[in-house]
Amino acid sequence: MIRIAVGGFLHETNTFAPTKATYDDFVHGGGWPSMARGADVLKVMRRINVGLAGFVEAAEANGWELVPTVSAAASPSAHVTRDAFERIVKEMVDGIASAGRIDAVYLDLHGAMVTEHYNDGEGEVLARVRKVIGKDLPLVASLDLHANVSPEMIAHADALIAYRTYPHVDMADTGRACAQHLALLLRSRQRLAKAFRQLPFLIPISWQCTNDQPAKDIYEKLAALENDGVPTLSFAPGFPAADFRDCGPSVFAYGRTQTDADAAADRIVALVESHEDDFDGRIYSPDEGVRLAMELAKSATRPIVIADTQDNPGAGGDSDTTGMLRALVRNNAVRAATGVIYDPQSAKTAYAAGVGAIVTLDLGGKSGISGDAPYRETFVVEKLSDGRFVAPGPYYGGRDMDMGPSACLRIGGVRVVVGSYKAQLADQSMYRYVGIEPMEQAILVNKSSVHFRADFEPIAEKLLICAAPGAMPADTASLPWKHLRPGIRIKPNGPAFTPSSSSRTTG
Repeated sequence: MIRIAVGGFLHETNTFAPTKATYDDFVHGGGWPSMARGADVLKVMRRINVGLAGFVEAAEANGWELVPTVSAAASPSAHVTRDAFERIVKEMVDGIASAGRIDAVYLDLHGAMVTEHYNDGEGEVLARVRKVIGKDLPLVASLDLHANVSPEMIAHADALIAYRTYPHVDMADTGRACAQHLALLLRSRQRLAKAFRQLPFLIPISWQCTNDQPAKDIYEKLAALENDGVPTLSFAPGFPAADFRDCGPSVFAYGRTQTDADAAADRIVALVESHEDDFDGRIYSPDEGVRLAMELAKSATRPIVIADTQDNPGAGGDSDTTGMLRALVRNNAVRAATGVIYDPQSAKTAYAAGVGAIVTLDLGGKSGISGDAPYRETFVVEKLSDGRFVAPGPYYGGRDMDMGPSACLRIGGVRVVVGSYKAQLADQSMYRYVGIEPMEQAILVNKSSVHFRADFEPIAEKLLICAAPGAMPADTASLPWKHLRPGIRIKPNGPAFTPSSSSRTTG
């Protein structure tokens, strides 16, 4: 029987964000499944939209025996601490080393992890696994669409396969694609040629959405290029908030011959570069967005949905800034709701006061973001929740969620979801769990950039993007870059990066 060692370790690192990812953050998961070890990995990783879950399903259909090590993920944030990285990677590598005879390794990774001591977290993970298994055993990994892929990652893996949708509704499908590719490698017992290209400009995440052009067309053409000569081909637009050499978009292809791989990669690179002008769009200030939403709502039959894109906890924000809430209240919005504001202390105070109580809070604003501060106001406590629910929408895909003690607070015509843990508001259930029915609202303001669209676009009259203060600037050129590779443009058609100081040394 074919035996495959498997594991997962995912983090998307915003090196400009206010809060680091600790070991406890990976234990909880923060919108991802909680950390699992050994046989528990195979119990958790089933029927949910996660790469490892898709791989497990396909592997069992193939009759493979799986040797699980560890699965761990945490909400995007600043750097992963040295302690968290070393403890989790040691558990993964030791599990692989003690697995006995294995035929291959599959890892579910993100591709944009930066730690306190390694710029290229996944490059280090793959290097350590490769050292344990030797140069001949196949090593395949799934990656997020936002992966910042490095030459080292390409060198250590036999194949990297990235998601093709944003919102990421195909995470499990990507795990299945990895199983299919691994089956090919095991069957043929041959390595494929690799082609890797890094593109010359950063792409803001708000314009990476694959429901819209130009990304939609790019991925359709990418899929059409796969064939027997090029079994798998990926385009990762990258996560443009990690200040190190390999931040940015990339293309990677695997072919029967080097010519096959190079030709496929070069075609996608040319296609992406031809759309540089299109990776941009209109972003509103908080007051502009709220006023437009209020005007549109007068004749709308469905909610106007606004992305609070710069405080997206899926991109490293702390999900606690107050700019959009202030704009809703300032403009006297009615039938409006926003969330999730991460504020354990305010949630605790609301819980102690009870439903129906009137409480004065310093809500949110505790992450030190320039231009933001706690919002001191008086609220009505409308509903309380223990924070446990299932998120059935296409992004979370049926995950068990734990937002901790949570409350629905109301101020005037505005309702606010307050939670004790962070997870981006990408599922309608994240309103419903505190008693807010999304379809009954005129305006919804979600702390998310794109993932919310998977569940909210079908119910939205109109989608808008607003830029209130937050850790993930919609304009990548506004970030204080220091360590990018020389010459990369810091936004589409923007200025080229020129190093003013040497990059910090990789561990």
